Amino acid sequence: VLRKGVVYGRRTFGNILKYIKMTTSSNFGNMFSMLGASAFLPFLPMLPVQLLLQNLLYDISQVSIPWDRVDEEYINKPQQWNAQFLSKFIVFIGPISSIFDYATFALMFFVFKANTPEHQSLFQSGWFIEGLLSQTSIVHLIRTRKIPFIQSWATAPVVALTSLIMAIGIFIPFSPVAHLLGLQALPIAYFPFLIIILVAYAILTQMVKFWFIKRFHNF
Repeated sequence: VLRKGVVYGRRTFGNILKYIKMTTSSNFGNMFSMLGASAFLPFLPMLPVQLLLQNLLYDISQVSIPWDRVDEEYINKPQQWNAQFLSKFIVFIGPISSIFDYATFALMFFVFKANTPEHQSLFQSGWFIEGLLSQTSIVHLIRTRKIPFIQSWATAPVVALTSLIMAIGIFIPFSPVAHLLGLQALPIAYFPFLIIILVAYAILTQMVKFWFIKRFHNF
C-alpha cells in the first residue's frame, strides 16, 4: 500500500509538472508570435474571440493529462519542485513555436496573399489552425524524455482527446459558424505546407529537448 501511494504521488506530480511546462512554454512562445506579428501586419494577427477559442480547445485537450502515464525512470526516484529548471525550460523550449508561427505568417502573407485587411480572415484562419495543432501536438513531445510514438506512447485518453481537438480545430474554419468567428475556409494547397511546418516543428523541438536533457540533466 505504501509503495502504491508513493508511485501514485510521483505520477501525479509528474503529470502536474507536464501541464505546467506545456502551458507556460506555449504561452511564452505565443507572446513572441503575437508581438512580432502585430508589429508588421496592417490588421490583428488573431481576433480576441479566435484566441479565446483556440486557448479553450487547447485547454480541453489537456484535460486527460491526469490519466497519462509517466516514464518509469521518473517514478523510480524522488522528484522535487525546481523553479529554476522551469525558467530554463520556458526560455529554451517556448520560443521554438514562434519560429514556425513566423513561417506560417510568411506563408499566409506572401504565398496566399493574405496581406490586407480585406483578407485578414484568411490569414487568421491559417494561424488559428497551425497554432492549435502545434500547441496540441507538443503535448506528446513534452510529456516524456523519450521519442514520442516510438519509445513512449501517451495513454488512450490523451491520444484520443488531442486527436479530437486537432480535428475540431481543422473543421471550424470550414464549419457554418466560421463567419461568426471571423474565420474562413482555407485552400487545399495550405495543408501540405501545414504538414511540413508541423513535422519540422516536432523535429526541432525533439532535438532541442535532447540537447536540454544533456545540458541540464533534467526534463
